[in-house]
Amino acid sequence: MADVRDILELERPVTPELTKEALLNSKKRTVERKIVAKRPEGMHREVFALLYNDNKDAPPLLPTDTVSGYKKTKARLGMKKVRRWEWAPFINPARTDRAVFHHWKRVSDEQKEYPFAQFNKQLDIPTYTLNEYNAHLKTTKWTKQQTDHLFDLAKRFDVRFIMMCDRWECANYGIKSVEDLKERYYEVVGILNKVRNNSGGPVEKKVYVFDAEHERRRKEQLKKLFDRTPKQVEEEQQLLNELKKIEARKKERERKTQDLQKLISQADQQQTEHHQKEQQQHNQHGPAQHGHQSSGTHKKQDKKLNKKKIQQQPRTSKVDSVVSAVESAGIKFTDLRGTGVSLRSQKMKLPANVGQKKAKALEQALQEFRVDPNPPPIEEICVAFNELRSDMVLLCELRTALATCNFELESLKHQYEALCPGKTLNIPAALVNPPADETVSGADGSEAGAMV
Repeated sequence: MADVRDILELERPVTPELTKEALLNSKKRTVERKIVAKRPEGMHREVFALLYNDNKDAPPLLPTDTVSGYKKTKARLGMKKVRRWEWAPFINPARTDRAVFHHWKRVSDEQKEYPFAQFNKQLDIPTYTLNEYNAHLKTTKWTKQQTDHLFDLAKRFDVRFIMMCDRWECANYGIKSVEDLKERYYEVVGILNKVRNNSGGPVEKKVYVFDAEHERRRKEQLKKLFDRTPKQVEEEQQLLNELKKIEARKKERERKTQDLQKLISQADQQQTEHHQKEQQQHNQHGPAQHGHQSSGTHKKQDKKLNKKKIQQQPRTSKVDSVVSAVESAGIKFTDLRGTGVSLRSQKMKLPANVGQKKAKALEQALQEFRVDPNPPPIEEICVAFNELRSDMVLLCELRTALATCNFELESLKHQYEALCPGKTLNIPAALVNPPADETVSGADGSEAGAMV
């Protein structure tokens, strides 16, 4: 705009001089405070909002119809011609009485089957002939009339046994419980399925086998559970709390026992390493003393000193500890007697007191004998598999004991040769390498294959 004024030779307005104060004051915003009327104490907010003042719009005197706000817009009706409806009759194909009903439908729609008839699902209840009943279905507890009435109710009520028991005609067919109806129905269905499959008929799906005695015991237990008094419930809760405390103390003892076993194994390992170092030192000094020829007095002094050292140092034998370990070898599997539902495979789980070293040795033994580490948890297999693993742990302990005894024999042989130069201790081969080791291993392998 200033350039246009210069071209037209117009006077330019005098611009104020820019100063520091002018720049600072221009940035300050002037905030105008509106005077808001305070709501009187005790007056509701809705009533106060209806009051009129100069700062607010006047309250409406009549209800208004505006689109703004939370109200929904009105339906916009078109100008097309409305489709015609009629009160038309229909027949439900799910009914067998051919009853005629009416409903509203568009005239332009085609005549179709009643859409809700597709939800009429009926079960395929098997039937039997007189010859089949006389040949396979006769029993002393049920007559043919009772069996016919049972299957008639099953067809009427779609095998809903509670309703079937309620509609059972006790006056004509005797008193029958829900368990009796289920047992007879599934028994007949299973026999018919088996007979027709053997005769080359159409193969049907597997039939459910109903255990009536188990169901009766289950309902009896539920009735006892429901009939408990508040005092009995409280007593049971106290027993459960005590059981939780006992299990917590048991886990704590097992954890302490496992920690103690780790400490003992570490101490044994350190003792074994120390013993091996001493043995190596004896083996190194022995030939040097034999090969070194010195004066007679010097040799005698060395022998005396060696004898004194050997006599003063107590021989650390691990035979006793190994024997005690072998006697206590094996795995003690706990019985699952806790409350609640448990899987049978939990019986094959290793106890917590089994160390990592023993578990690793057991895993290697299973691989050696080619035994499945996770067999199907049948009752007999669970017992046999636990006994087999306990015997495998015993076998590993025996092998460890044999290796320890061989080591002790070798150490005794070296000590004897150090004490008696020029002499050799002959150990029988049967003690070092027993011939029955391979036989035992083969027998255990065959036993493992037979047990699992």
